[in-house]
Amino acid sequence: MLAEVIRIIFGASMFINAALFIPQAVRILRAKDAKELSFITFGGFCLIQASAVAYGYVQHDYYLMFGYSLSLVTCGFVFLLILFYRK
Repeated sequence: MLAEVIRIIFGASMFINAALFIPQAVRILRAKDAKELSFITFGGFCLIQASAVAYGYVQHDYYLMFGYSLSLVTCGFVFLLILFYRK
């Protein structure tokens, strides 16, 4: 029973983790500016999430892999926006 509750909380946290990058992307798109954001920080976030996806794949932990894939997409979008608006 406890293990199932923890799985549900973990699954929900993966979606929340991915969703937390969306307001930042919206802010960049509205302002058309990313000067105040750290290229290195968001690049590092992307690397961490990519390594978690790889770890989930190797361990056959598809919940982890899927959750971090969502985060990688949303964080990666912010990272690309930083690159685009820094030009």
